[in-house]
Amino acid sequence: MGDQAQILPGTLDLLILKAVSLGPLHGYGVLLRIGQISGQALLIEQGALYPALFRLVRQGLLKADWGISENNRKAKFYELTAAGRKRLGEETEGWNRLATAMSTALGARPEEV
Repeated sequence: MGDQAQILPGTLDLLILKAVSLGPLHGYGVLLRIGQISGQALLIEQGALYPALFRLVRQGLLKADWGISENNRKAKFYELTAAGRKRLGEETEGWNRLATAMSTALGARPEEV
């Protein structure tokens, strides 16, 4: 539990888009995939996930279709749309720029100032 990180505001949508970009998933599968791809460092609560999924569908970034889950239950499966794929690319580029800038700033030494 001590190795888990808090997600920053505004990053949940990006994490969902990334998780779904790896293949169609039902809601709980999105939670598991985010945990998996983050090495269990990022765990999302269901109370935050489902409103975000609904919002992303409403924005046209995800599409949702009913299907049968691996445990033979009816579930809504989410897939990335073309708009979602574009947004994922844009958001990923922005995040990578920010991470690089933060890493540079945090690595500054007194003799470099």
